[in-house]
Amino acid sequence: MTANLPVAVIGAGSVGLAAAAHLAERRRPFVVLEAGVGPGHSVRQWGHVRLFSPWRYNTDPAARRLLDDTGWNAPDPDELPTGAQLVDQYLQPLADSPAIAPHLRYRSRVTAISRLDTDRMRTAARDQAPFVIRLANGDEITAAAVIDASGTWTNPNVLGANGLPAHGEPEAAAWIDHALPDVFGAGRSRYAGKHTVIVGAGHSAATTLLALAELAEQEPGTRLTWAIRADAPDRAYGGGDDDALPARGSLGSGLRLLVDKGVVELAAGFKTRALRTLPGGAGVELIARREDGSEWAIAADNIVAATGYRPDHSIAGELRLDLDPILGTTRLLAPLIDPNDHSCGTVRPHGVDELAHPEPGYYAIGMKSYGRAPTFLLATGYEQARSVVAALAGDWEAARDVQLDLPETGVCSVTLAVRAIAADFGLAPDIPAQLLAATSRHLPQHINPADAVLAAAAELGIDPAAAFKLAALAGESSG
Repeated sequence: MTANLPVAVIGAGSVGLAAAAHLAERRRPFVVLEAGVGPGHSVRQWGHVRLFSPWRYNTDPAARRLLDDTGWNAPDPDELPTGAQLVDQYLQPLADSPAIAPHLRYRSRVTAISRLDTDRMRTAARDQAPFVIRLANGDEITAAAVIDASGTWTNPNVLGANGLPAHGEPEAAAWIDHALPDVFGAGRSRYAGKHTVIVGAGHSAATTLLALAELAEQEPGTRLTWAIRADAPDRAYGGGDDDALPARGSLGSGLRLLVDKGVVELAAGFKTRALRTLPGGAGVELIARREDGSEWAIAADNIVAATGYRPDHSIAGELRLDLDPILGTTRLLAPLIDPNDHSCGTVRPHGVDELAHPEPGYYAIGMKSYGRAPTFLLATGYEQARSVVAALAGDWEAARDVQLDLPETGVCSVTLAVRAIAADFGLAPDIPAQLLAATSRHLPQHINPADAVLAAAAELGIDPAAAFKLAALAGESSG
């Protein structure tokens, strides 16, 4: 029933169009469904921001091959593009290419996914029933498989430290802006000469703070407060000079300097519970509680909620998803990227096996695949797209030959130790990551974690002693 149907790709951002390029290269029929009016619709919302990774990490190999055939003028691989340049110089030409343009539908927001005449309860012949994708305008599309690359940009996290909207947060919406506001463009008058509280400890918060600090030099009276839940900002400062991406390292280094000089006032250990609007529309207060139970209030003219994003799986409510209860990603991917366990932020290689759900033929890739984890890079999504498309084309050898070469963050204390163990036992550099992924796959079948490590070692053909050393080191790094 599905042999002649297309693969439906949801989202025409960087990862969605990469999937389309791989499908085109493998001559698989496909359709790309994009809610916006053009490619990279979400990226354009932060088009003024310069990426910390150069072009070499921001383009997909299959997409480059496709573009080269059109006479594309490739950008300098070592330059750092802005979001707008990523769209204009890469995504738009890719979307306009003859291999993709005829299969791309704009203004096509997906509202639900199911199986033809088959709800979530029905098991018989389920994998033979085509997918049905319903659009906001009522149209329905049938597909052989679904690659959901819709991202998380439209579903930001709330300000409440407990994951729920802070009391009074909806009523204070007029004072809240989300991550990466254009403070030198449309948002200048909103922030110039005002007191802004930036909530969050990730790259978006750092980027926003650095931009606002520059604005403060130009506009007297501009004040900045940085509110973080942690008791200290050390982790937010990142790897500094040890980061293999200098622009990423400089975010943390620059932020540390601003705090040390007093340009940014740090409110560490601030866990937002409520927002309270001030009389006469004079601003808003963020409310937290100190350890002694006393109220801690910070008054502001503006709040930037740089608190991250979360996936919205509601469109797949009739599909059989097996989601990790913490991150909202697949159970096999979660232990590889959980920030509670992996403080260094290193992204381990993974592909179709780690992205699979009990629903055959459905894969979430890109930002959405990471759930609430903050460590995603475009290069990760491109390798996901390559692996998943190879599997859909029946090329399982290529699908499982997962390779991911990413720049070190500089904050992982165990990187050198892992390399030393691998060298001592004559292991390839990618074996430690493969061991962790394989161990995660074997854990459900073994009561004792050590047995899972042994099974993974046998699968990969490596010395059990090396496997146990690497597993023990991973356990130490998660502590």
